[in-house]
Amino acid sequence: MRKIAILFIVSLLISACVSTRSTLKNVDDSAPDLIVNHNNTFEIKLFSTDKKYGYDKDYPINIFYQNSKSDSNQGRFLDALAGPKGEKITYTKLESCCPFPTKRSDMGAGFLDVYELKWEGQKKPVLLYLNIYEKGILMVPFGLRLK
Repeated sequence: MRKIAILFIVSLLISACVSTRSTLKNVDDSAPDLIVNHNNTFEIKLFSTDKKYGYDKDYPINIFYQNSKSDSNQGRFLDALAGPKGEKITYTKLESCCPFPTKRSDMGAGFLDVYELKWEGQKKPVLLYLNIYEKGILMVPFGLRLK
């Protein structure tokens, strides 16, 4: 009985924190499925000219891949990137934040993962918002390059 009460309270808290309307601006269910190349990274052919793409929680990088909701999707994306002059980047997951409604989660809600990117010579670390629950056109964020 106690477990049921705890689950009920947790579900109420989650539903209270998640708006019934998503604030995500770049979800596109008609986007092509992502492709993993021979380096085990996502194949990326486009470069974003939008300075909000990936850098703003309302414009996350949507990396939904074959119903897989694991950290490997973030690695497949981030491992394909390089700094502005081709520098090797390192990344760290800082937190999960910003709940939003989604049909691709058993809870009915998804979270964005916030990653910090660093490279040699950088003045200030870069934060990127990644979304493993929704589809969208996959691009290199403004100011970064492919490896």
